[in-house]
Amino acid sequence: MPPPITKFQRTMTTYEIERYEIHVQKYMVDADSEAEAIRLILAGSGDIADNEFSEMIEFCESMGMPAGENVELAEQLRKLGVAVGDFIPSIRSVE
Repeated sequence: MPPPITKFQRTMTTYEIERYEIHVQKYMVDADSEAEAIRLILAGSGDIADNEFSEMIEFCESMGMPAGENVELAEQLRKLGVAVGDFIPSIRSVE
């Protein structure tokens, strides 16, 4: 039998958070020039060069959840010292 919960213990909630990240993926494409190769990749052509390779570069701080649509959460974050402007940096969703 587990010990009883005291008034000093609290139950924490587990949250699932989606975060925007910038990754690098290698592609292979046949083209006549570097410019044509880039155009083809941007148009959706080409094959992933290595399914195992994906390098995380950094968190994407230039996008996130709109603070105006999540006013209460944005205010709580500000009180915790998180810099929140028009959006909550790098966070896509919280459940």
